[in-house]
Amino acid sequence: MRGVGLVGMNFGRDWLVGMTMAAVCAAAGAEKLKSPWDGQTVSLTDAAYTCPYPPPFAKSMDAESYYTDANHSIIDEAKRDAFRKATEAPTHLGQWAGEAADAYRTTGSRAAAACVYSLLGAAAEAKAWTATMPTGQATYEQKWMLSGTAMAYLKVRMSGLGTPEQDKAIQSWLGTLADRIKDYVDDKRKNPNSDAWNNHLYWAGLAVAASGVARNDARDFKWGVDAYQTGVGEIQPSGVLMRELGRAGMALHYHLYALAPLIMIAELGEANGMDLYAEDKGAIHRLVTISEAGLKDPGIFKKATGVEQNVPDAISGAEIGWAVPYVKRFPDAQLSQWIAQAKTTRFWQWGGLPPE
Repeated sequence: MRGVGLVGMNFGRDWLVGMTMAAVCAAAGAEKLKSPWDGQTVSLTDAAYTCPYPPPFAKSMDAESYYTDANHSIIDEAKRDAFRKATEAPTHLGQWAGEAADAYRTTGSRAAAACVYSLLGAAAEAKAWTATMPTGQATYEQKWMLSGTAMAYLKVRMSGLGTPEQDKAIQSWLGTLADRIKDYVDDKRKNPNSDAWNNHLYWAGLAVAASGVARNDARDFKWGVDAYQTGVGEIQPSGVLMRELGRAGMALHYHLYALAPLIMIAELGEANGMDLYAEDKGAIHRLVTISEAGLKDPGIFKKATGVEQNVPDAISGAEIGWAVPYVKRFPDAQLSQWIAQAKTTRFWQWGGLPPE
């Protein structure tokens, strides 16, 4: 199904659009929800893979923001160090699961796929980080962990190397995490100035949508698509996202950071017959265009914000990984050049290597 513009009623669109989305999800429920990796043949091998021990698990985490200004653009290094320490274990879980999943996809290693199951199975047994988090920052980490681990799981779930018991436990854990993320966002959406309306919504959408695909949960998949719909609805005619433009010296960074989960949700949509790239008259392409222009000339964002932009020394996965699936559908010489020059296109928060 191509070119269907869909957002649920709780995101402020009319009831007809919501009903159309419900019909799509009903169809998706009749045919198992798919990931971009389903149907791709992986030849199994005995390639060795050293699986790390699971990180120390906990039900909750105490993490605080490391920005010092109202625009959330100036970093306090001491606070960031404390944040990294507080979130090290869930971050490692996401990183390690994605690395193992990519090793399976690229080498066929049975041991690598088994590693993903081992890590996520242990997390599921421990009900790792499934509590309602005490801070917004901790909830952010909870959703990034969910998006990273759910996407990693999607890469190996068709391998046949997990047991039904492992699949059931992991899927249950992913579902619990998705519920926590939805509760946080749905509550925060009562405030139009909250973090439930900016890039955090899009990352939550990816986390919940990926979990929905993993569990064949059409309602959660719909919730994630709704988040995408809201996101592209925020894209201005110039391509900018006003909420991310407000990040001062980090505006370019956060345009790229907001773009990534939107592209990944669109790819989940494509796997399930939905042309989300065409939503809102192809608004996502305007965001790609302005982000690409900003990478080439950060002065564009400096002019828009009045502040010098913080730009990376070299373009890598976090900045350009989203472009890997994008250029397969919409060829772009500049993006392809950056992809080729990047040291890696991996980013753990979307499960490692992006879908192709």
